[in-house]
Amino acid sequence: MAEQKTNNRILIHILVWIAITGVLFLQSYLDRGEIPLRLPVLHALTICIFYVNFSFLVPYFLLKKKVLIYISSVIILLSIAVTANKLIPFNKPPEPFEENIDIKNEISLFKNDKPIAFDIKKPPRKNGFFNFDLIFPLFFNLPFIVIGTTMKMYDEWNKNERKKQEIETKNKTTELHYLKHQLNPHFLFNSLNSIYSLTSKKSSDAPEAVIMLSELMRYMLYKTDNDFVMLKDELDYIQNYLKLQRLRIAKNENITINIHGSVARQKIRPLLLISFIENAFKHGTNFMGDTEVKILITIDGNNLHFQCINLIGNKKKDKENSGIGLANTKERLELLYPNKHNLIVKEENNKFMVELNLTLA
Repeated sequence: MAEQKTNNRILIHILVWIAITGVLFLQSYLDRGEIPLRLPVLHALTICIFYVNFSFLVPYFLLKKKVLIYISSVIILLSIAVTANKLIPFNKPPEPFEENIDIKNEISLFKNDKPIAFDIKKPPRKNGFFNFDLIFPLFFNLPFIVIGTTMKMYDEWNKNERKKQEIETKNKTTELHYLKHQLNPHFLFNSLNSIYSLTSKKSSDAPEAVIMLSELMRYMLYKTDNDFVMLKDELDYIQNYLKLQRLRIAKNENITINIHGSVARQKIRPLLLISFIENAFKHGTNFMGDTEVKILITIDGNNLHFQCINLIGNKKKDKENSGIGLANTKERLELLYPNKHNLIVKEENNKFMVELNLTLA
């Protein structure tokens, strides 16, 4: 990939220089009827000056904040261009400028009725400091130096931005792995508590619960290592989790899940919703043993609306371990769905409600 980008860049440079060279040579031919010997030589020198500045001066001096050395080096390059412009002749030597050309203008002054003729000589041409040999190489080479400097500084800025993004991506990946690994033991701990509850009651549903837990763990081990999972698989996983919870809870008539909408090829980040549901079961039983957990999931194209409502029970909160799943899920949402989710968590009428709107992949 990097090699392809380098090859593309070299090709672009070659095409641009071919275009510039073609325009210069064509303009010279149209103006003079020929291409002077000095033009290809000076143009080749310009290309050399461009790449000396682009590949050496900018990265080794300017970008390392050696500004005075960089400016001095640019001045030396421009001096070389000026000197070369003076030394390299045209194909044909220029016609000498005649400083004493007699221009006979007869001016009649009427003196004794005889005209008197005066010879008027054209004054010599003054060759000042800002002559063509100095101005042309400066104004021709300076824009290429400026363009080369700008290009190299942009390349460097772009490279730094890519490195910064790569570091941020690695940090996010590391953090997500940490959060996922922290979430899995949390889920297992809660599920084992549910099965323990069944075995302590010597329920005949305990073996089924163990099998169901093994299915849930298989999903977590073999499918959730991918960045995305099929939404259908994630919803099946959630429904199996609810079946497991219904087995351990005696009064389970108020444990409901409703899924509306068309589930086709949508994808979702794995294990994103389960923490909200786990939290609902953990705190959704009141002092009378009544449990209420109502889950509503609506899919509309790539938009998912998730709502989970549970009773606020009287169970004492474990300050050390409480809210681990919720906190992890909030962090994962920020990392995985930036600007693509809206989360509302609130308590109302002795009920805890989570509402999430999510834009799926």
